[in-house]
Amino acid sequence: MLNKSTNVFGDFPSKYTDSQTAAISILPVPYDGSSTWIKGADKGPQAILDASYNLEFYDIETDSEVFRKGIFTEPTIKGFDMPEQVTEAVRQRTTALLDKDKFPVILGGEHSVSIGAFEAMADRYDNLTILQLDAHADLRDEYNGSRYNHACVMARAKEYAPIVQVGVRSMDVCEKKNMDAERMFFAHDIYWRPDFEWVERVISLLTENVYLTIDLDVFDPSIMPATGTPEPGGLAWYDVIALIKAVCKHTNLVGFDIVELCPREHLWSCDFLAAKLLHKTLTYKFCLGTRASRPQ
Repeated sequence: MLNKSTNVFGDFPSKYTDSQTAAISILPVPYDGSSTWIKGADKGPQAILDASYNLEFYDIETDSEVFRKGIFTEPTIKGFDMPEQVTEAVRQRTTALLDKDKFPVILGGEHSVSIGAFEAMADRYDNLTILQLDAHADLRDEYNGSRYNHACVMARAKEYAPIVQVGVRSMDVCEKKNMDAERMFFAHDIYWRPDFEWVERVISLLTENVYLTIDLDVFDPSIMPATGTPEPGGLAWYDVIALIKAVCKHTNLVGFDIVELCPREHLWSCDFLAAKLLHKTLTYKFCLGTRASRPQ
């Protein structure tokens, strides 16, 4: 195990990190310009990359090593002040990755960085659904003078594709008019549904192609306190990965992002959780095999 700062995801042999041959591209976007409570999400991508050096790269559940597909960490998107600028930069870079047949993973930063990826994915894929895992509805049409604020991310997503929202437990009354109750899975409802039945309901609402956006505050703060807007009553680790596994088994996951890690001193477990989640999601996407356990 290493304790070091690195600009790449994982301590892989160099032949698996070649930009030309890698199937997977990780794009760090350390932007935190529109967040409205605890600042620090701009430090999230680097914290995830640092923590990734301490992962075990063999996955027991699937009996696989996803790094053999090739994982390249792209140059960081930085130097922008406004969320609209970041949106355009992410859109252009994500489009370029899709043009090269790469599987894109966006590392935020605050949640507004996802908007550019939504646009790029919608331009590329028909029959697309955007699946959000989040404590917050993020359905405001405008907030603090911007339509690209982190509180508006799913209002923008709806302009590109149908959405499904999972884990929400905080919203303003003004967001109700933008909410589709049939496609909203509140955290308290998930808690009382037995035996992962809610996962089947989520999957039934998805289309052929799915883009997944993961705000880390979807997790309960007892296991993920290092976010800018922690909310009690969140999901547990196996809740989240059960859903991601089902998504990868039953749909075509075309990309995903992980956002809103706000690193805290001495809370290294949060950085590691985010890195493990990234690795596990890639494993389910590329290596889901017969050893994978329920839910089916």
